Amino acid sequence: MSYVFAAPAITSVPVLGRAERFPVHRVYCVGRNYVEHAQEMGFTGREPPFFFLKPADAIVPVPQGETATIPYPTLTKNLHHEIELVVAIGTGGRGIKAADAHQHIFGYAVGLDMTRRDLQGEMKKQGRPWDIGKAYDQSGPMGPITPAAQAGEVASAAIWLQVNGQDRQRSNVSKLIWNIAETIEHLSAAWELAPGDLIFTGTPEGVAAVVSGDTLVGAVDGLGELRVRIG
Repeated sequence: MSYVFAAPAITSVPVLGRAERFPVHRVYCVGRNYVEHAQEMGFTGREPPFFFLKPADAIVPVPQGETATIPYPTLTKNLHHEIELVVAIGTGGRGIKAADAHQHIFGYAVGLDMTRRDLQGEMKKQGRPWDIGKAYDQSGPMGPITPAAQAGEVASAAIWLQVNGQDRQRSNVSKLIWNIAETIEHLSAAWELAPGDLIFTGTPEGVAAVVSGDTLVGAVDGLGELRVRIG
């Protein structure tokens, strides 16, 4: 088969302990999925889960032990960090029940949902989609994927982020409003999940601005650290 121009490269993420890489299909993100974060954004209660997407090429794979540099994005003066547990789907499906969700998980990783908060806020005020705040270039740095069998007790793991060595976000995955299995059930009712899908499961409280020169170090216990510098 020939194309009118060279086909873009497939975005892929390293897998710990394997030479093969994980090819990225779609990137789903869960909004306001920790109670304290929902409250700091002006919301309360256990609202039904909602989702937004990032393009696959927004993912920035960061090898274990290395620090990636991502540019401070254009158009914004209020860039926020959001540390997240990322679920990597290995077996697709539609209408997946929560009780069966674990059968579809390939592994887990640590990710950052970087957000142009001022642009997102302006779109919210206007009742318009806020892709410009969430789905921009290099907005999804993430570490290597740890296969599920090696990841430990992810559902009760600590999750944290430091900026320049100072705590910003610190919580536990057990505080998810909609847990991993429930999230997969809800997602697969709306979309047919496919191998290569990534799910950013939400961020805990403590989101705040970063500036050029800041170094972000985040982790989910058992999955290693993610290190990113803002250029």
